[in-house]
This record gives sequence, structure tokens and C-alpha cells, in this order.
Amino acid sequence: MNVYSPVVDRNPSRDDAEAALAVLRQWTEAADDSEITDLDPALLKLLGAAQDYPIFSRQYPEGFSVDDAYKTSLPDLQNGPASLIRGENVRIQHVGISNFRLPISYRLKDGSSLMLETSVTGTVSLEADKKGINMSRIMRSFYTHAEKNFSFGVIEAALNDYKSDLESFDARIQMRFSFPMTMTSLRSGLSGYQYYDLALELVEQNGVRQRIAHLDYVYSSTCPCSLELSEHARQFRGQLATPHSQRSVARVSVVLEDDSDDCLWFEDLVGLCRDAVPTETQVMVKREDEQAFAELNAANPIFVEDAARLFAEAMAGDERIGDFRVMCSHQESLHSHDAVALLTQGTTFAQTSLDPTLFPSLIHRG
Repeated sequence: MNVYSPVVDRNPSRDDAEAALAVLRQWTEAADDSEITDLDPALLKLLGAAQDYPIFSRQYPEGFSVDDAYKTSLPDLQNGPASLIRGENVRIQHVGISNFRLPISYRLKDGSSLMLETSVTGTVSLEADKKGINMSRIMRSFYTHAEKNFSFGVIEAALNDYKSDLESFDARIQMRFSFPMTMTSLRSGLSGYQYYDLALELVEQNGVRQRIAHLDYVYSSTCPCSLELSEHARQFRGQLATPHSQRSVARVSVVLEDDSDDCLWFEDLVGLCRDAVPTETQVMVKREDEQAFAELNAANPIFVEDAARLFAEAMAGDERIGDFRVMCSHQESLHSHDAVALLTQGTTFAQTSLDPTLFPSLIHRG
């Protein structure tokens, strides 16, 4: 009797595999699951997948178009029933998107306009029993108004749109950008651009809207104590000494009064800070400017407490400003830590707990 012995020490071809698969399928048609499992438990899964798994197209469907019926058939988990909620079924105060960028045209005090890259954050409240929101609607709502010259009116239109689209009670839009202003040197007459980190915010909470502006103002702070000690060393010991000073940052946040007839321009807010603390860091500097800056610092020595109160005095004296907050960080050259201060007026910015990263965020990135 001739017995066929398969060759097992060679690499099987695709034809060999297809022939073996055909034999297995033929055998399994007459065998039950226990017989198949007894031969090899993996066979049941292998043959089931081979017989039942659909064949999908691997080509991108260039000509496929979406009609209304197809769009209606698409799943939308974010707008699903409350039964799909994971975690505690409670209200979320703010949910949305942060840091999507687009160019926005801003009006300047002289009547001209300036196109600036802007980072937008948009959020709405999400009530209990709602699974989520379609976040792309926030972007679409904003793009609808993005080509218009900027004003809080445009932000309000965008906020109205996505509040309505997302059926939310509270909403917020914040826009961040770097605003350039020409700055002239102290004595040489040179000029260059100083860039200010600005943010504009429109907040609606419990039916009340507020317009808020935030500005980071960068200045030099010379320690009054160090200045006096340096002068003491010169006077009593003939010892040359220099006071320590450091780059410092103030973040001023102001609520813009709706009933004011006068607009608080970006340039005005910078001007208020500059009048309060004139030792703003310089852009273009020659030797005479550097000497002038040293003299300006000596004429305006300032502790962090002084800075906070001087900025507050400037904000409180302007009728276009309602509630405000002043945060200052003097990033010490004497110590390995910073000196900080926070001062608020009114209820808008009053808070019990502070974000642990609040003061560390007061850094001039250049």
C-alpha cells in the first residue's frame, strides 16, 4: 500500500494554504464544534472569521457624496440620551475648545485696523442630563463673524450663535493675541515694536454679560531697600555697590463699563500701566538710553506692594473701568524665589482659592 507523506520541511506556498483551508472547511461541515475544538481550539475562530468576516474596500471613495439622508443616519454620541453619561450626572460649568487660531482684524485708536493671529477659547455650560456638545459648532459660529473688523459686538454675535446652537445657559469667549505698539527710546530717539500679551473676554453668566480685558505689562523693578543700602555703602565706606533690580510682570484685568461713552482702547490700557509704573522694559537701546534707564529706575524704586497699589490707583481712577484685578510678580535677582502680590476691587475677580500655576504664569516669554 502506498502511503502519502507530506513534505513538512519546506515553506508552504499560498496554493498549499488554500488547499488546506478547503480541506478543513469540507471537514468542518460534517463535524460538530466539540470535534473541531478537540482537533485545535483555534480552528473554530479561524474558520468562522474566514467564512463570516466581510470584505471591505481599501480604496478611498473619491466620488462619494453625502446627502441629507446619509447625514441623518450618522451616529451622534455627544447628543445621545442621558443613559450614555459616564461619571456623575451633574452640570459642567465650562466645556468647549481652547487655542484654535485664526486671523482677526482689530481696530486701533487712530482709526486704522491691524490683522493679528488670534487664539480663541470658547466654552458653554453643559446641563445635567446632557451627554455633551458638538464642539465644531463653536468654531463654525466664530468663523461666521471672523472676517469683520473686531469689536465686542462681533464676539457677542458669535456667542449668541453658539449659545443658541448648543442650547446652553452660560457661555464665554476669550481671544488672546500679541499686540504691537511702537516705543521710542528714552534719549537716542530710536524706536521699535513692543509686543503686549492681550486677552479679551466676553462672559455670560446667569443672564448677565461682562466684557473683560487682560494685559501683561513688563517692567523693571529696583528694590528700594537695596538702593538705600548701596548708597549707604558709597557714603560711609566709599564702597561701590549696585542695587538689585529685575524684570517684572503685572497682569491687569479690567471689566469694561457698558455705560461709558468713551472706549478703552488697547493703547489706553497700556498707557495707564506706563503712567503708573514708568520703568517699562525697553526695545531699542544705545548707551545714552541705558544710562537714562538706570536713572529712571533710581527715580522709581518699587516694592511689589507698591507696584500693585500704583496699578490699582490708575485703574480705579478711570471711569471706563469697573471691577479690576492686579497681579504682580517681581522675579528677583537677589533671591531664588519671586515676590508676588494680588489686589482685587469688586466681586468679579474675588476668589478664595488660587490656581497653583497662577503666579508662575506671570513670565515674559519674549
